[in-house]
Amino acid sequence: MSNMKILVTGAAGFIGARLTEKLLERGDEVVGVDNLNDYYEVTLKEARLARFADHPAFTFHRLDIEDRAAMPALFASVRPQRVVHLAAQAGVRYSLENPHAYIDANIVGTMNVLEGCRHNDVEHLVYASSSSVYGANTRMPFSVHDNVDHPVSLYAATKKANELMAHTYSHLYGLPATGLRFFTVYGPWGRPDMSLFLFTRKILAGEPIDVYNYGNHRRDFTYVDDIVAGVMGCVDTVAAANPDWRSDAPDPATARAPHRVYNIGNNSPVELMDFIGALEECLGLEARKNMLPLQPGDVPDTYADVTALVEDIGYRPGTPIKTGIANFVAWYKEYYEIP
Repeated sequence: MSNMKILVTGAAGFIGARLTEKLLERGDEVVGVDNLNDYYEVTLKEARLARFADHPAFTFHRLDIEDRAAMPALFASVRPQRVVHLAAQAGVRYSLENPHAYIDANIVGTMNVLEGCRHNDVEHLVYASSSSVYGANTRMPFSVHDNVDHPVSLYAATKKANELMAHTYSHLYGLPATGLRFFTVYGPWGRPDMSLFLFTRKILAGEPIDVYNYGNHRRDFTYVDDIVAGVMGCVDTVAAANPDWRSDAPDPATARAPHRVYNIGNNSPVELMDFIGALEECLGLEARKNMLPLQPGDVPDTYADVTALVEDIGYRPGTPIKTGIANFVAWYKEYYEIP
């Protein structure tokens, strides 16, 4: 698949910018949307956009997805064939401090995207969910076939709500939609509020790093290029109804409607202390560690069962953790001009 017109919300974000770059490389036309908010440094978002801002097949619209006037106008003027909805208020801990931001961006914003798709004959919507929806679940690996009705943060609750909203539009209006539960994504051009970025900045500055749950976390760290390859595979594979779906034994991952939910992770959880050790090795520095208890809203472990995504689109994450961290460190030093 190529030469499609694809609307990408959150195009200045970590995943959105890399996805946009890859879609343009293969010949698609991309319409990017982002509000460039100050949740983290705006200059980083602008630098991501600068990588492809002059591409003849890229156009950019700076607007809030929760804007009920601007979004319908955008959809009507652009008429995208497919939509990748990545824009959201991210972060588990920030949702404890500013809950209204999550309702505005993640609930109202997603509603506007769904309405835009419904009224403009979009062929397929791919949208970002999160591994956070597994909440209080402890059975590993996390499976899309399991119940996820016990979120432990408002961020997670909004992402579960997005899945329910998208399913409703698939059921009522026949909108093909695919939800992707992202597991901890890392790599060059990453988010400054995430652990790899925070750890690198503090270790290089000689400051102690905060290690939550006394280092007993496990995370299914997934390299950004592996994630983007999976997203592109989903864009190309239009969600279809499951003819074998049973109402007396409902499968949460599929539906009678054209709606699918997938995990997209590395299927290989890494101990947090091993992750820190790999970073220390790349930097040639030892971190001073401030060991802290589990934080409200956090889960101890994440581990993605990606069987369905492997079977349906041939998803194959393959970047070793040490390679991914080395790539990030090299980018970080170049971007911030650190010798």
